[in-house]
Amino acid sequence: MTPAQAPVIGIVGSAGAYGRWLQGFFTREMGLVVIGHDPADPASASPEQVLAQAQVIIFSVPIRHTAQIIAQWIAQAGGREAGQLWLDITSVKFAPVQAMLASQAEVAGLHPMCAPPKSPTLKGRAMVVCQARLQHWQPWLGQLCAALQAQCVQATPEHHDRVMALVQAMVHASGLAQAGVLRQQQDWLGALEAVLPFRTVGFEMHLAAMARILALNPAIYEDIQFGNPYVAPMLAQLSEQLQQLHALVLAGDQPARDAFRARFLAANAQAFGPELVATGNYGFERMGYLLADLAGEQAVSVYLPQDRPGSLRALLAAFEQAGVNLASIHSSRTPAGELHFRLGIDSAVDPVCLAQALARVHKDDIGRVLAP
Repeated sequence: MTPAQAPVIGIVGSAGAYGRWLQGFFTREMGLVVIGHDPADPASASPEQVLAQAQVIIFSVPIRHTAQIIAQWIAQAGGREAGQLWLDITSVKFAPVQAMLASQAEVAGLHPMCAPPKSPTLKGRAMVVCQARLQHWQPWLGQLCAALQAQCVQATPEHHDRVMALVQAMVHASGLAQAGVLRQQQDWLGALEAVLPFRTVGFEMHLAAMARILALNPAIYEDIQFGNPYVAPMLAQLSEQLQQLHALVLAGDQPARDAFRARFLAANAQAFGPELVATGNYGFERMGYLLADLAGEQAVSVYLPQDRPGSLRALLAAFEQAGVNLASIHSSRTPAGELHFRLGIDSAVDPVCLAQALARVHKDDIGRVLAP
């Protein structure tokens, strides 16, 4: 079998969140036929049907089971996978890629660095690509990466897993530890919402990261910690850093303060380098401005169904003609995935003028005003 211009895509784990997103992406963005198998979906195709009909098979299954499931598919394929392309979508790469290399298929590991987005592609997001055994399917994989619109970074599976221990597991562990500290303060603090009026920009961003972890699939975060062999050494280093800081604060004297500045501020700033420090600091300030805009007391959100040049101009003209001054404008997506514009309204705006602007948006079919 040779790579087809329009291969049939088989998704193992099609009932999962990423499996469902991938089905929509392949059918909508690439016009491909997709068949899926998932034990959680009795109506899905059987493994035999997927092996017989698909030229590209993607494993989108829990991390802890990925290698075992791949081995089962190799046994069932019995060599029929030769000429196919096998991919996996997991947060660790060494074990899944090694498992796929035991097949006769061409092999690559993919890791989109985000949960399934509400947007149709991965535009603006990073994706790690581990090319393990590619020949005939390499051009098609390039087409896939281009269609995904992701910022692709190439890596070996081993390097990927070492980096993921830092950019995923360390961040998650830090957030969960902070959440645990907050939980332990409830005896005197009461409901955790009581701390929000005292928030800083930094705390608000950290709280958002904690809430994100707590809102999504616990199994994913569990497997990111337990399924990557580089996580335990990283956690030991993280714990050591906190213990050193704890010891210095307990000492409390001037030598301890000097050591704190040298070890935790100066040495780390030097390691980051001036460019990364400046860029990161600017990014923090931008997030602060965004949070301030989103916290505005008065705002409206409008969905623009006409995705064409001039739609936004027409929307803004409706507010201008009604004499409504906008304090901010941001694009975002609703939970359903619809692109909308959030318009912050100046606090001095006359409610009658605002109502006139919104009526014009409706009357002229410019867009749909969304419920707050």
